[in-house]
Amino acid sequence: MKNASQKEVVCPYCHRKAVLRPARELFGNSRGKELLYVCARYPVCDAYVGVHAKTLKPLGTLANKALRAKRIEAHKAFDALWQQGPFTRRGAYQLLRLRFGLSEEDAHIGMFSEEMCEEAILFSEQMAARLLPKPKAA
Repeated sequence: MKNASQKEVVCPYCHRKAVLRPARELFGNSRGKELLYVCARYPVCDAYVGVHAKTLKPLGTLANKALRAKRIEAHKAFDALWQQGPFTRRGAYQLLRLRFGLSEEDAHIGMFSEEMCEEAILFSEQMAARLLPKPKAA
C-alpha cells in the first residue's frame, strides 16, 4: 500500500514506524474505507492519524489520545471563525499562520502539539469574541 513518493511515517512517542491500516480494524465497520497511519506498537502505543485518501499523506502527525482530544477541541474553536464568521477557511488559516509565524505546511491543527492547540484555542476564542455575531438574549 505504499507508493514511491510516500515518506516513512514514524511515531513521535516510541519512534517506531507507523503502518497504513484500514480504520475499520480499529473502530469497526463504521469508518468505511478510511485509512490511518497507526503506530506499529498499537494498541500499546495508541498513536494514529488520518490519511488523505488520494495521496496517502498523513493529515498531520501521529497523536495519542490526549493530543487527539486537544486537536478536536482546537478545531471546534478554530472552525467557528470560518463557518460562522467573516472568513473563508483559507482566510482563517492565513490568520493562524500570521499570528503564530507558521509556514503554510505547519499551519494545520493536525501538526500541532497540545501546547500549540491551547494557543490556537485561545486565539480562536478571542477572535470569535470580537468578530462573531453575539447570540440574542432570551
